[in-house]
Amino acid sequence: MLTIENITKSFGTFRALDGVNLHVRRGTVFGLLGPNGAGKTTLIRLINQIIAPDSGTILFDGHPITPADVMQIGYLPEERGLYKKMRVGEQCIYLARLKGLDKSTAEHRLHEWFDRLEIDSWWNRRVEELSKGMQQKVQFVVTVLHNPSLLIFDEPFSGFDPVNADLLKHEILHLKEQGATIIFSTHNMPSAEELCDDIALINHARVVLSGPLADIKGDNPGKDLDRIFIDTVRGTSIGNNQ
Repeated sequence: MLTIENITKSFGTFRALDGVNLHVRRGTVFGLLGPNGAGKTTLIRLINQIIAPDSGTILFDGHPITPADVMQIGYLPEERGLYKKMRVGEQCIYLARLKGLDKSTAEHRLHEWFDRLEIDSWWNRRVEELSKGMQQKVQFVVTVLHNPSLLIFDEPFSGFDPVNADLLKHEILHLKEQGATIIFSTHNMPSAEELCDDIALINHARVVLSGPLADIKGDNPGKDLDRIFIDTVRGTSIGNNQ
């Protein structure tokens, strides 16, 4: 579904990505892991055509990615982007139409999702009246509404209590069952272990560990993903300092 080939990106003298190679298999949940500043957000912005790489290639469905392909991507950023003064329903329809849906289709799909997530009563409320977690639910709906083939979730459980986090995990797995390919960027290792088929760990702008999660755990008997993450980051940090 998505292939990253030898991508580099610098901002001035800072190297954000250094020869990154990744392969995201169609119909899977791909965990993009790494500490703050490792390069995860930069890579997500490159995939979304927000910025361009200095070198390397991103292939989407077998061809070099273009701005038109972004219409097939649903992106939930870590930084929330809803208009605080707009009413929830009005804003969702506006954002859905930016993704190519007509008003009637957008309203129909929104009411289906709002009913499913038990948020129908929020339709006429202003965004500023909602909690962080409530806003997150609304933005999740907007992200998936146009049925994109690739979904990118950046820390999707931020602001959620355990009950709503579990609800969102269920919906993410349901989207996978329906054929979506999902990139899941997180610091939450238990959630990654629960959801992901494959993972890649980025540290100091490079991929230091990648592959099917089952294989990685098999190579590290007795360790959960938290421990594998910590040991790998520490190991690469020591190597970079020597």
